[in-house]
Amino acid sequence: MNFPASGGPPPRQFFSAQVAWKAEKLTSTDTLENKQNPAAEGAAEHVEHSHEGHDHEHGHDHEHGHEHHHHGPVLNPECTRELVLDVPAEEVSKTFRTVTRNYQKYAKIPGFRAGKVPETVVKRRFAEQIRKDVIDQLLPEKFNQGVRDLGVAPVGQPQVTELTIEDGQPLHVKAVFEFIPPFSVEGYKDVTVPKPPVDITEDEFQQEMTQLRESRATVEPVEEDRAIHDGDWAEITYTGKVEGADDAPPVSGEDTLVEVGGKDTVEAFSSALRGAKAGQQLHVAATYPADYPEAKLAGKTVDYDIDVKSIKKRTLPELNDDFAKEVGDYDNLAALENRVREHLANRKRRSVEGETKDRLMQALIQRFPIAVPESLVQEQVDARLDRGLRALAAQGMSTEQMRKLDFARLREAQRESAVAEVKSGLLLARIAHEEGVDISDEELDREIQIAAIQSREPVEALRARLTQDGGLARIREQLKREKTAQLLYERLPA
Repeated sequence: MNFPASGGPPPRQFFSAQVAWKAEKLTSTDTLENKQNPAAEGAAEHVEHSHEGHDHEHGHDHEHGHEHHHHGPVLNPECTRELVLDVPAEEVSKTFRTVTRNYQKYAKIPGFRAGKVPETVVKRRFAEQIRKDVIDQLLPEKFNQGVRDLGVAPVGQPQVTELTIEDGQPLHVKAVFEFIPPFSVEGYKDVTVPKPPVDITEDEFQQEMTQLRESRATVEPVEEDRAIHDGDWAEITYTGKVEGADDAPPVSGEDTLVEVGGKDTVEAFSSALRGAKAGQQLHVAATYPADYPEAKLAGKTVDYDIDVKSIKKRTLPELNDDFAKEVGDYDNLAALENRVREHLANRKRRSVEGETKDRLMQALIQRFPIAVPESLVQEQVDARLDRGLRALAAQGMSTEQMRKLDFARLREAQRESAVAEVKSGLLLARIAHEEGVDISDEELDREIQIAAIQSREPVEALRARLTQDGGLARIREQLKREKTAQLLYERLPA
């Protein structure tokens, strides 16, 4: 699988947060959520959907009153804090009464009129749901206040390790969560790396023009009676048998063109065809390198019988005004060459800038070692895997084939790069703060328009969705990091 390379600022992720800076909510399912508590109407709809038509009763009001929870990934102890909350019994009882009344108002139970179900029946019927709603009403604000008192900003999802709740008794909860420990970037302006020139050389330009000519080359038959030499294309039909694999199907091909002496041609083929003539039959044993792209041939030796059908030569077009007009909308060769130089210069600039920024970020990470929350690392691993799987899907891999992948191995393979990306993001965010880097509304709008084109979604619809799920803030922060990386790059001495 070809996943993105490591190093440098993390790739843009418009739809998954890398750093959760704002206060979050602890719920009964041991997660942090950004949504508001559900209104009574929403809770009623849930009750009707989940329980309408069911008339069995729960035997106890407070089943599972004391729980030990062990959820989520192993947290980084350097970035972990523990929070213990105790809510007075009076407040717990009051919340139980409020939630129970809401269930009384909206619950539909056979044999009772709407809104007239006795409290005892409601408590028995919906004991577990009432308990969860009480937790959802009590814990979020208590948790947020608790972490504010600790003076840290939680990231990821807290893990509830103890939870005791019962009507008429104090609520007790113990949770651990990750945060970003304080770190310094003092002296970041002194961190430098070599800054290679981005000007294109004449050799690079000529190589680009040669590749352009080769892309327009024609292959024509050789009419004269002569032997094959390097640079010729031999048209062959072949049948091969893999040594030591008697049951393997033969390797065969018809009317295949092979470039004799070509960089992608197995040397055994070039050696056998060099000096041969059309009509000859040859035998060759070809040994393929271990890293050969075709897996069934990699590291194998194949015995081939070859029929040389004909000899062809490739003719490159002349570089002139006619060639320029054939390539595109160019008046003459000079216009084409100017466009090629411009394209090559932009490509080299992007490549050099990207590689230099990668080295600069690696130098910053080495200069300012920081501990990173495991939850952020796992989010980044998820994002990298998602990009990789989308790429595989675009290449034709089916869902069934993806299910057979070793995801544990894939996740481990992405971990080192994910850690580097998280560290880069945190360092750039801190440096952006030090530099006062900001993103204007115009810059944000331009990025949304690009994202809308890529996702084939109306701009306003995308904006509304990103506003609702917090995506706009994430885009702004990502743009800020990119802008900061560019600022640091431009400051590097030439």
